[in-house]
Amino acid sequence: MERQGSTRILQLVSADGSPRALEVDQVLVGVGRAPNVEELGLERVGVEVDPRRGVRVNDFLRTRNRRIWAAGDVCMDWKFTHAADAAAKIVVQNALFALGPLGRRRLSKLRVPWCTYTDPEIAHVGLYPWQAAERGMDLATFVVPVARANRAVTDGEERGFVKVHVRKGTDRILGATVVASHAGELITQLTLAMERGVGLGAFSRMIYPYPTQGEAIQAAAGAYTRTRLTPGAARLLRGMSRLRRRG
Repeated sequence: MERQGSTRILQLVSADGSPRALEVDQVLVGVGRAPNVEELGLERVGVEVDPRRGVRVNDFLRTRNRRIWAAGDVCMDWKFTHAADAAAKIVVQNALFALGPLGRRRLSKLRVPWCTYTDPEIAHVGLYPWQAAERGMDLATFVVPVARANRAVTDGEERGFVKVHVRKGTDRILGATVVASHAGELITQLTLAMERGVGLGAFSRMIYPYPTQGEAIQAAAGAYTRTRLTPGAARLLRGMSRLRRRG
């Protein structure tokens, strides 16, 4: 990187190998983090440790020592406070109540939303298209601008969009991304729908108080609902509309 006055210039290499320069306002560098597991003597009690990834656990958050469990940043790919809290609840349930009616819970079953608090915020939950492709799942994606919600326009917060991925041929939500001033709040609605098996179509039948930014999600649901309209039904509706106008 080099600076020319207040401008920062990054020297990059394109996919074809050709150099190019990119002018930016700021450069944000994330150096990452490392698990703090040194000098704990974990190896002496049979707990396997990776210097880069931390404590190794199975899907129930149990280490190789059956009496020791782990949760949070020290053993998980999700480095979020809310993810650590959810994992801690799994540990308590699995360690103390595994033989009871609650059964054993798996880390892989968590649907963990996240939000980056930029302006606008960026939030996501569930699968990305490339992850769905790896699992052999066909997606249908519905994208609407946040400006479809009148509240966003009124508040001067029109930047952003709601993007929802459903399994093709159904309204089962597999993932969603929201870019908006209140993306963290909006993604929670979609997370709950995924957790409870509520399809995207259900949002088109909800009554939102007007005006709210959640109507952008309802607009995405409306985009899905319109795909369910067959050509024959569309022609029938157009014919009925013409007859009503003539009447």
